[in-house]
Amino acid sequence: MAKKNALIMISLACAVSLHAESAQQIGTIDVVSNIDTEVVKDVHGDEIKSADLSEALFKQSPSVTLVRRSGVANDIIVRGQKKDNVNVTIDGAKLYGACPNRMDPPVSHVLTNNIDYVEINEGPYNVEDFGVLSADVKIHTLKPTKEWHGDVSLNAGSWGYQKGAVSLSGGTDSVRVLLSASTEKSGQYEDGEGRDFAQQQDAYIATHPKAKGMAYKPQYRGLDAFSKKTIMGKLFWDITDTQSVSFGYTQDKSEDVLYPNTPMDADYDKGEIYTFNYTLKALGRYSEKLTLDLYRSEVDHPMSNRYRKSTAKPMGSGTLGVLKHQLSSKMQGAKLKNAFTMDNHNITVGIDYSKRNWDGAYWRNEKPFPNASHPNFHSIWDAQTENTALFVADKVALKSVDLKAGLRYDDTTVSTARPGVPKNNYNALNGNLFATYHADENLKYFAGVGIASRVPDGKELYFHTKGKTGHTVGNLDLNKVVNREVDIGVDAAYDNATFKAKLFYSDLKDDILYNATTQRYENADAAIWGAELSGTYAFSELFYIDYGAAYQRGEKKDPLTGQTDTDLPEIPPLKANIALNYDWDETLALSAELIASAKWSDYDADNGEQALDGYAVVNLKGTKTFAKHFEVTVGIDNLFDKTYAISNTYKDLTLITGGDEIMLMNEPGRYIYANLKYRF
Repeated sequence: MAKKNALIMISLACAVSLHAESAQQIGTIDVVSNIDTEVVKDVHGDEIKSADLSEALFKQSPSVTLVRRSGVANDIIVRGQKKDNVNVTIDGAKLYGACPNRMDPPVSHVLTNNIDYVEINEGPYNVEDFGVLSADVKIHTLKPTKEWHGDVSLNAGSWGYQKGAVSLSGGTDSVRVLLSASTEKSGQYEDGEGRDFAQQQDAYIATHPKAKGMAYKPQYRGLDAFSKKTIMGKLFWDITDTQSVSFGYTQDKSEDVLYPNTPMDADYDKGEIYTFNYTLKALGRYSEKLTLDLYRSEVDHPMSNRYRKSTAKPMGSGTLGVLKHQLSSKMQGAKLKNAFTMDNHNITVGIDYSKRNWDGAYWRNEKPFPNASHPNFHSIWDAQTENTALFVADKVALKSVDLKAGLRYDDTTVSTARPGVPKNNYNALNGNLFATYHADENLKYFAGVGIASRVPDGKELYFHTKGKTGHTVGNLDLNKVVNREVDIGVDAAYDNATFKAKLFYSDLKDDILYNATTQRYENADAAIWGAELSGTYAFSELFYIDYGAAYQRGEKKDPLTGQTDTDLPEIPPLKANIALNYDWDETLALSAELIASAKWSDYDADNGEQALDGYAVVNLKGTKTFAKHFEVTVGIDNLFDKTYAISNTYKDLTLITGGDEIMLMNEPGRYIYANLKYRF
């Protein structure tokens, strides 16, 4: 029945797209020469509720699923994998969110208006970065240009959304700079039934009265959902024809971010990224390009219940008061990489180093909770992950076959300041082989096999809940996760059409999963398999359609301790993205897009997930350029004002619960927006 419903949904998607009166792509997905890499270029966010990269990727890639937590700062799932199983870099720098409840995932610390393009590399096929288990998301921000130019944009939308952004770039033949800044805010969005955040809470509490303490206080029910400010600066200097350096700095700060189906909201969230690159070319036969990359990133994240009724919860002789959980995350890394050619081989060798620190503690009314001398004051106590690695990668072009291969050796130590806890040491040899066969000038077949691993993080090893009687969620005996994966597929490109299909099977040894029965993490062997397809078809020079679909299925090989369910959590059902596009000329573009998903028929009920209905949402957009410098974009998302939820309720996150069923977060209802941009 689930498969039948999925087929019906895709058929409806095609029908709606083909009968739309006017259309143009809401975001182009271009596949570059690397056949295993999806490149998303149009992520500037003109059509979404915030400058949130997660929502832009969800709308433009069928293999990406959104994890909705609020109006901004949402997370992503790629091929049924999330958190540390997906490696995220921003201009080569790693940044980890500080919140153990994923209020500030890495993709939330870069704004779409600062992004040039995003690479999505599915599978364990990157040996240059640490912990690329199942997917690799590389975010590339804008680079400064030689010619001076800039833009100013003003955006407005439903529920009081407002955004202003400005950027300026230019320089000389040798020195180039870029500066950008933005500010945005929004009220609480409403779902398809017209309910804002507080009213969604009311609807849940009406049938789950035990959760009444999680409701917003009367004076805070109308708060804005978030406000956010960002700045970014870059300097590129070509010292000589063979030497160059670049510097980058990015800061983002969000304040009063509401998370209605979580017991706390973010007081603020501040992230900073510093990057440095030095490139030296033409050193000799065995060093055509030598690069040194250094980076540092920091995140400060306090969250509290200050807006919730739970502050009045009885406790001892008084009340609970304002409970705050403040955490910080710091990351620093260095990579030295040397590239050269030998015959028909393009070889890269390098050294990679990184150190991650994660620290957090509980506070009550701005005082340590329960007290400073008690070890349970700390949630994650100065956890440190230090990695050193050697890697080598090779690309070989034969007559009709392209080969890519890589090896990486990791030596990793994870430790904590919590007294009496020993260090965990992990060693791993990872590698991959990927082949592309060019059957003719239009048709390619490809296949890859890879092994990759990632170590447990500070939460999975050490996390401790609040209070003297707090529970130890972390498990010191966790093994590293190992992914052994196979991918096969076909890629075709013709004059008026493109088509790409892919199958994969991922065998996960010692996957790290949360057990809601024991309330701890544990290792379990599992498998994920699935299929993806994407393509385009041009009906004429003016009309074309682009489409994509992705399906995954995941199972534990044995249920977790004390449980019976073998479904893996957070494995989204079949999803399709389809758009009909109309380009009148270079100044006018229209689009109609449909995003559809089957219902959740396979989910991890033992660990808090629940059945979600399927959905089909239509989005419309139009862009017009005036006098070469002015661009106006107008559109409607969720045209038919549907009420639906995308994100499930896996108990790995702390969500509001008043019984067996956890509070779901509905997606936004009908959203109308208009944006004005001036380029100079």
